Amino acid sequence: MENPGIYDLGDFTVTAADTAIGDPIVGLAGVSEIDVQLRFAYGSGGATIKAFVQSTLDQGTTWFDLWCLAGTTASKTRARRLKPDGVEQTPTDGVLADDTVVTGIVLGDRFRLKLVSTGTYAGNTVLSARIHAR
Repeated sequence: MENPGIYDLGDFTVTAADTAIGDPIVGLAGVSEIDVQLRFAYGSGGATIKAFVQSTLDQGTTWFDLWCLAGTTASKTRARRLKPDGVEQTPTDGVLADDTVVTGIVLGDRFRLKLVSTGTYAGNTVLSARIHAR
C-alpha cells in the first residue's frame, strides 16, 4: 500500500436539496481494509441525507458504493470496518439501501464520499467522513 494512514473524506455543510461529491483520496493501491467513520451533526430543518462511501478500480470512471449511511432530523455517528469478502459485486452508484454495507466489497485505489440530501437543512448541519486505510 502506498500511503497508509487516516484520511479526510470531507466535511459537507448541508443546506438545500443537493448531490455533493467530495474530492477523492488517491494513491491507496493495495489497501487491504478501511475503517470509516461518518458523523451527521443535525442542526435544524431538513428531510433526509444519504452518505455513500465509494471506491473505484478504473481511476474514477466507475464509482461504486461500499456503505450507505442514512439520516433525517437527528444527529448520528457510525463507524464500520470495510474489507473485501470475495463475493462478486455488481457496482452501483448512489443506490445502496439505507444503513447497509454492500455484499461483495471491493477496495480500489481511491475513495470518495457522495452525499445526497432532500429538504432544506439549516443550523450548521454537517456530514463529516474520515477513513483509516491499512
